[in-house]
Amino acid sequence: MKVEDLNTKTTPHWCPGCGDYGILNALKSALVELNIERKNTVLVSGIGCASKIPQWINIFGFHTLHGRFLPVATGVKLANKDLTVIAAGGDGDSLGIGLGHFVHSCRRNIDITTIIFDNAIYGLTTGQTSPTSQKGFVSKSTPFGSIENPVNPVSLAIASGATFVARGFAGDVKGLSSLIVEGIKHKGFSVIDVLQPCVTFNHVNTYDFYSKRVYKVDATSDKIKAFERSLEFGERIPTGVFFKEDRETLIDQMPQLKGEALSRRVLDVDLKKVFEKFV
Repeated sequence: MKVEDLNTKTTPHWCPGCGDYGILNALKSALVELNIERKNTVLVSGIGCASKIPQWINIFGFHTLHGRFLPVATGVKLANKDLTVIAAGGDGDSLGIGLGHFVHSCRRNIDITTIIFDNAIYGLTTGQTSPTSQKGFVSKSTPFGSIENPVNPVSLAIASGATFVARGFAGDVKGLSSLIVEGIKHKGFSVIDVLQPCVTFNHVNTYDFYSKRVYKVDATSDKIKAFERSLEFGERIPTGVFFKEDRETLIDQMPQLKGEALSRRVLDVDLKKVFEKFV
């Protein structure tokens, strides 16, 4: 597979300089390195700037409702466990309206990889404070500065039970691609929070802001150590794999899913009596 094989007939129309381009390129590079057949890969997204990504990568895609991309991705994986399932959503999609789904996906340890396009703002709706906006952040919805403490995606993922938790930077495409490769290879729920500058509406968390602060950390299986490290976000911002452990996945614990994938099984059930009951 070549990167060109993943191009679509249409071209992305994110704002020039948007961090989403870096994530798109990193994901394409990761898929090329993994060499997974396109027919065996599904990219599920919600609503927002980030969630347009299935339109611009030549694999199977599912553009769902706002905040509901993780339940759909879970359904895809349960229906065909042989597929490589990737879920993509912004910080609002993942940690706002979809927060409950995020927490439950972590604890269930379903074998999918979710990429959070974390630009700390609602870009598609032209610049309102998001769940990851820093306290004091000035936006259209918080003209006097946000009074809320932000959600920390890495800390939340570790505490909720995700078995692979990482943070990348959209300005480091090569490094981000490596994280995506590792996340997809991991058997379990993988979370990759991506620091993704919004050049149009967020003039605080810029490429320059992150470039001066990010540094690399090594993976650990010590949850307490990983959690403590995840709390650092200021003059220095750690990136890389924070936490990784092996644990039974949701599908491993479901005997009815052993053997052939559900989507390939013949449904030999007479539903006539069931239908007659409700007529």
